[in-house]
Amino acid sequence: MRRPVRVLLWIVGLAITAYLMVLTLLWSQQQSLIYPAPTKLNPLTGGFEHVTYRTSDGLDLAAGYRAGERGKPTIIYFHGNGADWVSSVNATDRLVPMGYGVLAAEYRGYRGNPGTPHEDGLYRDGRAALAFLATRGIAAGDVVIIGNSIGSGVAVQMASEQAPQALVLISPFASLRQLVGEKMRWAPTGLLLRDRYENAEKIVSIDAPLLLLHGNADTLIPDTHSRQLERLRDDATLVIFEGKGHDLAWHDEAEEAVLSFLQTLDKRGNAQ
Repeated sequence: MRRPVRVLLWIVGLAITAYLMVLTLLWSQQQSLIYPAPTKLNPLTGGFEHVTYRTSDGLDLAAGYRAGERGKPTIIYFHGNGADWVSSVNATDRLVPMGYGVLAAEYRGYRGNPGTPHEDGLYRDGRAALAFLATRGIAAGDVVIIGNSIGSGVAVQMASEQAPQALVLISPFASLRQLVGEKMRWAPTGLLLRDRYENAEKIVSIDAPLLLLHGNADTLIPDTHSRQLERLRDDATLVIFEGKGHDLAWHDEAEEAVLSFLQTLDKRGNAQ
């Protein structure tokens, strides 16, 4: 065999080996890539009760809860993957003064909680959070579910299992599988990805008012995902925020949009 051909085959073999090694690394490390739980914890905030609830697989999860005024719905807030439940308190600080209750839900493996995060596990965590509210006398119909970023996957699943008063998704994806495929077109992500969070498949069957919020400068999850979800629901309300990125949930404009949406629901309910 001529030397140039041998060199070419060697280069091709090396490239294939490197590619397979990268795929192996992605497969083995995907949980830490999808769920980068913060190592630096947000400082505790006042006004919230520290509560614990047990999941169906036996984990005791610590979270934060603040009861609302009588007659007001309670918000259950599922945060993004790089945050913790205290960030949910900050993201609802304009809603609490208006009388809404808030359960700042937490996940396994976050903020010192036991367990390792994964899709089925986070769904179990969400169900445990809703069950906790039930022990406080709060029915699903009196709950507004809010999900930010990867929390949108938990929020959509919970809304598909329960019948909440409303569903709010902030910077959501149509599906994690789709998003990762868009980011890594060179890899067979459909085969590699274990956690998928198929929001688009589930959202069509959810019978609850839907608010979608997204920033058009979001480089992590493009606003095309919220636009895709809106097209699946004729009754959805979509608000696009000019110049806002993936930190939209902590901007006053986002909270004001949620508040306006909830007040509209309150008025509609009082008129019936």
